[in-house]
Amino acid sequence: MTTSPVAQFWSEFRVNRVAVVALAIVVIIIAVSFVAPWITPQNPYDMASLRLSDARRPPGFVSPGTGMTHWLGTDGQGRDVLSAILYGLRVSIEIGLAAGVIAFSLGVTLGTFAAYLGGRIEALIMRFIDLQLSFPAILLALVLAAVLGQGKWQLVAALVTAQYAYFARTAHGAASTERSKDYVEAALSTPLKPHVVVLRHILPNCMPPLIVVATVQVANSIALEATLSFLGLGLPVNEPSLGMLIANGFQYLLSGRYWISIYPGIALIVLISAINLVGDQVRDQLNPRLRR
Repeated sequence: MTTSPVAQFWSEFRVNRVAVVALAIVVIIIAVSFVAPWITPQNPYDMASLRLSDARRPPGFVSPGTGMTHWLGTDGQGRDVLSAILYGLRVSIEIGLAAGVIAFSLGVTLGTFAAYLGGRIEALIMRFIDLQLSFPAILLALVLAAVLGQGKWQLVAALVTAQYAYFARTAHGAASTERSKDYVEAALSTPLKPHVVVLRHILPNCMPPLIVVATVQVANSIALEATLSFLGLGLPVNEPSLGMLIANGFQYLLSGRYWISIYPGIALIVLISAINLVGDQVRDQLNPRLRR
């Protein structure tokens, strides 16, 4: 009986129980965050529903005005921290996925066609990519976020510009290897258009390393977004993210009100760590040299 590639991949993946648990955590976090408006007791960014008398209350506090139990406490504006975390997770995941998909598309297109075309075009594209990779991604993201201003799509544009070069470099390396193989030369000897050869023959064989990079870069996008929001260069106040939630409670840490920053920080660490654990397992399976 022939096993499909997906079934074979999953049978190898589930051997690593840590990776399976990490994948389950990622799926649960994504599912819970996207149904947050229906399961949270409060819309933490509806200013009319906030009570300043409930501000900075410890975990387990029951509001006398609403009867709501704040299981993780409240922040400086009276927001329920649990509700704010779930809303913030949704925003962070949306931005991380959007930036990852756009950076993947742009970087893979540049890297693959540079390897296919060769010559001066390849040299020009890849030297520009190398120049960009010489700067830390956080530095580029900071500069672009400061120039473009606050907003969801401005932040996505900053993250894409800071990260697409990693996809381009990986795609170029894989495509250069595939370009020299016999099956590509055979495809070029037929009356196929260049973009058809690239999309149907070269690109599918470059996907394994690109999938690994994509997994890592989504986690990096979420971390970068949180960093920018923490520094005040990310999203505006009415579009919360985990980084902004951590920043809101930073001033209260020394006064003992740890929950305002600590719980959003734990949620961010769990999400990024789970994605990275899944990415490590995917890397091990797609690279025979790294298989345990």
